[in-house]
Amino acid sequence: MKNLLRFRPDVLITALVAAAVIASFVPVSGAAAKGLNYFTQGSVALIFFLHGARLLPRVVMNGFSNWRLHLTIVACSFGLFPLLALPLQELVPRWLSPDLYIGFVFLCILPSTIQSSISFTSIAGGNVSAAVCAASASNMLGVVATPALAMLLLGRQGGIDSHAFESIMLQLLAPFALGQVLQRWIGDTIRAYPKLVGFAERISIVAVAYLAFSNAVVGGVWTQIDANDLIVMLVLVVSLLALVLTATRLISRFMGFSREDEIAIVFCGSKKSMGSGLPMANIIFAGQAIGLIVLPMMVYHQIQLIVCAVLARAYATRMERANLAPAALE
Repeated sequence: MKNLLRFRPDVLITALVAAAVIASFVPVSGAAAKGLNYFTQGSVALIFFLHGARLLPRVVMNGFSNWRLHLTIVACSFGLFPLLALPLQELVPRWLSPDLYIGFVFLCILPSTIQSSISFTSIAGGNVSAAVCAASASNMLGVVATPALAMLLLGRQGGIDSHAFESIMLQLLAPFALGQVLQRWIGDTIRAYPKLVGFAERISIVAVAYLAFSNAVVGGVWTQIDANDLIVMLVLVVSLLALVLTATRLISRFMGFSREDEIAIVFCGSKKSMGSGLPMANIIFAGQAIGLIVLPMMVYHQIQLIVCAVLARAYATRMERANLAPAALE
């Protein structure tokens, strides 16, 4: 029985797959979608508040001062990814439609996610404070870098959305700062219940996945692509994610980062933000039908959640075994 339990599916992975399947048949729309969107925004704010209240101020300051880690993540998000996308032009138009190629380039110039990057870093036992700083910096930089790279690589003018700054400040950094202010009074209590943060993170990730997949189904994006394009796109998305996950891990080890920093680099450096991507797509590709252009981003977003859930669990399991090994020798 113990051997069978070892192979039971991870709860988070099962929930993410279930969210995608349910959204395919019962997508949320209209007022319900707006309500779910408010819920996800509130849950993300709660997570950042809990992280702010849990982390000691000196740990946060160490996260801000880790400039090598921040530069590495930024280089992966806005350097490594675009370099991997450019060769795909050779597949146009025989294997890849022009719109999907534009979509892959657009995917590769987006900033990192914030919420899921930090959540998976936390689940895996990585450097959460550094992940908070790096992912937030990537998103703020992306407001300028993504339109600039779109103009450079795709020849399109992109505006700078000031609302992205406001969203990051109000929904993410402000709750984190409030948690830091209240840390001396509630920090010990929150640290005494680590499962509270983990539960909130998992609920938020599943809600975001369900909402994103619902939006794709309601928008009819699946009716705009044929079977051949779909297969090529899935192969390219999986290959891109595998390459970046491998590259970020090798780069972090080559540069001598600690295990905790490596985890932050892998999860922050391999992610792409759909929350930032959809508004930016509406600006950069204004007046166009952007269904196929944003499809690689949406598919990558779903797959990255499932794969990173597996990876985070693997990191956490290895860390648990490493912590138990010295105790067994005593």
